[in-house]
Amino acid sequence: MFTADETGVYARVEASPARRFFAITVLFGLGALFLYYGLVEPLPVKWMIVTLALGGMTLWWAEKLRRATRATIELTEEELRDTSGKVLARIEDIRAVERGALSFKPSNGFSLVLSAPQPRSWSPGLWWRIGRRVGVGGVTSGGQAKFMAEQIAFRLSQRES
Repeated sequence: MFTADETGVYARVEASPARRFFAITVLFGLGALFLYYGLVEPLPVKWMIVTLALGGMTLWWAEKLRRATRATIELTEEELRDTSGKVLARIEDIRAVERGALSFKPSNGFSLVLSAPQPRSWSPGLWWRIGRRVGVGGVTSGGQAKFMAEQIAFRLSQRES
């Protein structure tokens, strides 16, 4: 098993710069396209409002993604958390790690099965939590996510023996 660094962190997962740039650019571009289309094309008023609302909402999601992907996910001895202080899951609550090709997980990531349901939460591009599942991944680095999943699986195997 690897040792923790000076801050007590065993593994980190952060957004891949290329994936982050691509995702943010696509969302900002789509939002700008909606706004442009809503303002330039002669549409009935209700469709113009819908198109402008979609554009504004898409730009809002792009900004939310940009802010969320500045954070890093960290694995410590007690918990899986992000650098904003939000706890994704406590280590003692994790039952299983799923990282197979056909498992329900985010892109370039893994999912955790928890022993009890947790409140819903989401950080676009990094992680989500719904009920007994936590998904880590999206615009993250695949290698870092794989290492973190292996570290969690190792801790689970040590706990069971």
